[in-house]
Amino acid sequence: MQLTQAADYAVRAMIHLAGLPQATRVTLPALASAIGSPAQFLSKVLQQMVKARLVASQRGGGGGFQLAVDPEQVSLFQVVEAIEGPTALNRCLIAGHLCNRQSWCAAHFAWMEAQEALVRVLQSASIARLARESATRREIIEIQAAQKQQENDPLS
Repeated sequence: MQLTQAADYAVRAMIHLAGLPQATRVTLPALASAIGSPAQFLSKVLQQMVKARLVASQRGGGGGFQLAVDPEQVSLFQVVEAIEGPTALNRCLIAGHLCNRQSWCAAHFAWMEAQEALVRVLQSASIARLARESATRREIIEIQAAQKQQENDPLS
């Protein structure tokens, strides 16, 4: 199982927007550059995010995209489902799907357990927490790179 590129870009965009000061609007080209996405593809992803009411958009001068929700209250799970739709590791787990094996099939119970674990992990990861962790990790890497540069610079 692998998430689509659209879901990955949606998560990246949400984390980036959550890392900005509240109510900051970002243009599509700036956001695409920040998350490493083609702008045209990201535009389609953001349309889905607007439809899910996770992101707000404004046209015209001074327009752009911003979070429409409190990033503390939005989980990674919500972002993924906004793009991918309901989570189901196997079709036997889709609501309403009838399978005459569900009551006794050991694989069904394993799929259920795996899906419950996946959902639990994704629901526990708030976009705000992921934004803070990303900023901290990026800062550490930048500090380490600066220290390494100083060590390798004979004129320091």
